[in-house]
Amino acid sequence: MPKIVRFHQIGGPEVLNLEDLPLAEPGKGEIRMKVEAIGLNRAEIMLRKGQYLETPQLPSRLGYEAAGVIDAVGQGVTDLRVGDRVSTIPSFSMSQYGVYGESAIVPASAAAKYPDTLSPIEGAAIWMQYMTAFGALIEYGGLKKDDTVLITAASSSVGLAAIQIVKAAGGVAIATTRGADKKAFLLEAGADHVIVTDEEDLVERGMALTSGKGVRLVFDPVAGPLLEQLAAVTAPGGIIFEYGALAPHPTPYPLFPALAKGLTIRGYTLFEIVKNPEMLKRGKEYIYQGLESGALKPIIDRTFPLTEIAEAHRYMVSNQQKGKIVVTV
Repeated sequence: MPKIVRFHQIGGPEVLNLEDLPLAEPGKGEIRMKVEAIGLNRAEIMLRKGQYLETPQLPSRLGYEAAGVIDAVGQGVTDLRVGDRVSTIPSFSMSQYGVYGESAIVPASAAAKYPDTLSPIEGAAIWMQYMTAFGALIEYGGLKKDDTVLITAASSSVGLAAIQIVKAAGGVAIATTRGADKKAFLLEAGADHVIVTDEEDLVERGMALTSGKGVRLVFDPVAGPLLEQLAAVTAPGGIIFEYGALAPHPTPYPLFPALAKGLTIRGYTLFEIVKNPEMLKRGKEYIYQGLESGALKPIIDRTFPLTEIAEAHRYMVSNQQKGKIVVTV
C-alpha cells in the first residue's frame, strides 16, 4: 500500500496526513507512476487553505508536479508505456489527481518525458515554472530582443524561470525582491538589475533603469496595492500579467495610469496554455529546446523527504526559498 498525502480539513501544514492507501489502477486515458520527486507550488498551499481556484473535495489529495516512472497504463493510452520516465504538467484537478505520495495517477495528456540529462528532482521542477512564464512572456507577451521586463517575487521558481526566458530572448530582466539578502542571488541567476523594494522606491528606480521609458512587460504574482506601482512603472502600451494573489489585501484598479498609457492589465493562469493543444505543443517544444541548449536550467533551493511534507509547506510559507522546493520519495 503506497503512502499518499491527503488532508481531511482546511487548515495549516499540520492538516497534511501521510496515509497508507490501496494501490489504485489507472482508468481510460490515464497512467500510473511510481513517484520519485515532487515539486511544491503555491497553488498547493492555497488549496490546503481553501483559497484556490478549485474547492477541495475532502478528504483531498493535492500536488501538481511529480517526476517518476510509469508502472501502469490505462485503456487507450498509446504514446506512453510502462518504464517511461515522465514528469507531470499541471493540467488537472488536484483534488482528483493530486500527486503527493509514493504513487500517482494522472491523465496521460499530463505526463511528459523529460531529458535524460535531468535528475528526477530537476524533472519535478520543469512544467509549472517554465510553462507559466512561457505562456505570459512568449505566447501572449510577444517577448522580443531588447524588451524590458519587470519580474516581481523573482526568487520564486516561476520568477527565476521568467529571468531565464527573458535572457534567452535577448531582453532585459529587472527583478524585484523585498530584502537585500536575495539581491546577489538574483544577479547570479541572470537578472540584469535587482530592485530591493524594502530599501528602494520601485517606481523611481524602475523608471531610472529604463531612462524614463518604463517597462514593456510586467510579470507579477503579488497584486494587491502593488498593482498601482506596477502601472506607474509600465511603458505606454505595456502589458501587466497578474498570475497570482500573494498580497493579503484587495487589488485596486489603477484607472488613470491605465487610461493615460493604454495599459493592458491581464489576469493569467497556466491553464490557458495547457488546456489549448496548440499552445501546449508550442510550450513543450520551447521548453525542451531551452533545456537542451542550457538556456533553461531548473534552480533547486532545498529538498525534503516525503515524511516531512508538512515542514516543506512551512518552509515555502516562510518565503526563504531561492528557487524550487522539492520533496523526495
